[in-house]
Amino acid sequence: MGWVVMSERDVQRLRVLSEVAGGQLAAVSAAALLDVTPRQVRRLLRRLQDGGGGAIAHRLRGRPSNRRIAAEVRDDALALVRERYADFGPALASEKLADLHGLKLSAETLRKWMMEAGLWLSRAQRRTFHQPRSRRECLGELIQIDGSEHRWFEDRAAACTLLVFIDDATGRLMQLLFVESESTETYFQVLRGYLEVRGRPVAFYSDKHTVFRVAKQDAKGGQGVTQFARALSELDIEILCANSSQAKGRVERVNRTLQDRLVKELRLAGISSIADGNAFLPGFIERFNDRFAVTPARSTNLHRELTVSPNRLRDILCHRVLRHVGAQLTMSYERKQIMLVRTAVTEGLVGQYVDIYHFADGQVDVRWKGVSLPYTVFDKEQRVTQAEIVENKRLGAALALVKAMQDAPKPPVRVKSNSEAGGYVSNARKPGRRSSPLPQASSTAPAKVSPLAAGLKGGAARPG
Repeated sequence: MGWVVMSERDVQRLRVLSEVAGGQLAAVSAAALLDVTPRQVRRLLRRLQDGGGGAIAHRLRGRPSNRRIAAEVRDDALALVRERYADFGPALASEKLADLHGLKLSAETLRKWMMEAGLWLSRAQRRTFHQPRSRRECLGELIQIDGSEHRWFEDRAAACTLLVFIDDATGRLMQLLFVESESTETYFQVLRGYLEVRGRPVAFYSDKHTVFRVAKQDAKGGQGVTQFARALSELDIEILCANSSQAKGRVERVNRTLQDRLVKELRLAGISSIADGNAFLPGFIERFNDRFAVTPARSTNLHRELTVSPNRLRDILCHRVLRHVGAQLTMSYERKQIMLVRTAVTEGLVGQYVDIYHFADGQVDVRWKGVSLPYTVFDKEQRVTQAEIVENKRLGAALALVKAMQDAPKPPVRVKSNSEAGGYVSNARKPGRRSSPLPQASSTAPAKVSPLAAGLKGGAARPG
């Protein structure tokens, strides 16, 4: 005799029916307990007496449903998925099967079939596990950098970004700076402060933000590197990009900690602006490191001394591009026409490339082999605004700028009349009929002369 699997409902029925069979409970009371009719109770009692306790279970248990989809339909659907929609998800594949092949199947049914056939993995099966990485051994060997956009000042100010530099070996906060958004200029700003205080580390570890990495090798003027990577190369600092957020989990976790602790510290200090927040950060960094920093495996500090002069560092931490000098000693930069002043040096630069240095304070310098060249700027009128590529991390600052431009007062627009649009130019004469001939003077009454006629004659009107 085999095993019979019974549900909790079947066990409850068997217990009540056993009491009815033993005369301990009436059939009407059993029907009320089991929420069935007395007739069904008598029917279940006969099944219990004839087949035992196993007969109480539903007779269709273990049998295929009478409403199941035919096996031929299942085979056709899976064949189409293998042939055409192997990389489709169940929801999209079910839509295409219904629209293009007339097979109307629910996404859940198709998902179950695809999982049984090995064409789809569940969320749990797709989950990946990242092995923990040991800390680096020395201070300054690897500095993880990232930007965290958050409402750091809560409702007291708009959301902004906190640039975070953290040492991988010790977990020490090396540099923090509040900025409007992540950009090359803001990273140059925080990097300058880091280098002047700490020196040069061995390498920086970042994500794949376009500040650090060029997606296409032919982008950025064909140089294949970003401005930030070019500056680090000149400073002999390596830049490494993580392939996932879990790979730089140390800086990601400290961002989450700062979004809790730093926000509350700023609230208690009553700080509600970026400038005041940046003034507050040095003391916070010191307290944070005393509380959370760990001792490195080796006591060696791998930071190197900054050997470049302040002027040289300014030339490195700026935006630099190459521009071709045209036949008229002109070049384009940021939708403006730059014209070199004609000198003995610039006359020989036609067809050559020169460097344009754009500094953080807005100054633009044109140089050729390190020599500054005089120039003038011609700002062409832009009738069509070109669409700018704005990344997600800079979207907040870009929208704030657009809103400020839209809210700025605009000069009134004067609409030309039809006559002006057609080229009519007024001659300042009043419109009217041409003056009639002057009347003849009579012998008895003085002649009346119109003021216009008097003006034409150049004198006052006199009687004839």
